[in-house]
Amino acid sequence: MKKKNILSPKKFAKRVLKYSLFSIGLLTISIGIGVFGYHYIGNLNWIDSIYNASMILTGMGPVNELNTDSAKLFASIYAIFSGVIFLSTVAIFFAPFAHRLMHLLKIDEIDEIDE
Repeated sequence: MKKKNILSPKKFAKRVLKYSLFSIGLLTISIGIGVFGYHYIGNLNWIDSIYNASMILTGMGPVNELNTDSAKLFASIYAIFSGVIFLSTVAIFFAPFAHRLMHLLKIDEIDEIDE
């Protein structure tokens, strides 16, 4: 049995910051893909592109009507990509908190009792 102590508040804060920055970076890249795609493929202006990318990325749905097949294909692929990215980002962001909670509740010891 490997026994590890819970991280100090300072180290935990660093871990939360690291995971938060990674999540923000992932969301920034994802919204950038959407903005450029809606602008160049969907022929929307920059503001509408940001608006559509933000709405799709958060699961709210598209706003502007897209007229070309390529724009509709992009929007479909981006919607699927956004769903996966949003859920993954939430999981990455909350991972340190879930890990700490598992340590506080000593969940790792429960598995060893069953064996």
